[in-house]
Amino acid sequence: MPYKPDISTYAPGKIICVGMNYRSHIQEQDGRFPKKPVLFSKAKSCIIKNGENIIYPPEVKELDYEVELAVVIGKKMKDVPEDKVSDYIYGYTIMNDITARDIQKNEQQWYRAKSFDTFGPVGPVIVGKDKISDPQNLNLKSYVNGEIRQNGNTSDMIFSVYKLISYISRSITLEAGDLISTGTPSGVGVFMKQKKMLKPGDTVICEVERIGRLENKVISG
Repeated sequence: MPYKPDISTYAPGKIICVGMNYRSHIQEQDGRFPKKPVLFSKAKSCIIKNGENIIYPPEVKELDYEVELAVVIGKKMKDVPEDKVSDYIYGYTIMNDITARDIQKNEQQWYRAKSFDTFGPVGPVIVGKDKISDPQNLNLKSYVNGEIRQNGNTSDMIFSVYKLISYISRSITLEAGDLISTGTPSGVGVFMKQKKMLKPGDTVICEVERIGRLENKVISG
């Protein structure tokens, strides 16, 4: 039977994320454009749904948000060329790549900083690929307590959705249900002139055109 996930029970087999993939995000941190995709993963156990709470761990000092277009793989794929990638995509959703910036910086790796329980809000729906003809022309925004923080478009990606997935599939077999999160635009809290980090009581909304709005509240852990 064809893979058809239900967002209420969706549990990705793998979560593969892409860092440093929006020109604006690299420019806001005075970084260098990568020559190859920057890949990392998040623990499956960090996933929460729309409306569920993000738990602020006691050891974290700087908590941040990242609105991202995420891709749900529809069937097993290995070493698939870029022009065939669409055949293997089920659809699209939103991920908020919640990150403990202080841990990310101090530990010099990203996995733990991005994998605390509840650090992976996903939703509010999974939209079939037939509803999004061009994943490289979608507006995406994030808000904290109603204040807009990020306002970008997927056309700003350095590596396109199809290019990313083809690249990943060269070395990693992707399977139905795997989640590929494709990076975030500028406007994250840590790189503002005066940092605007998340705190308990904040409400974060991530919005991607043609998919909807993913809303989660931050609470103390």
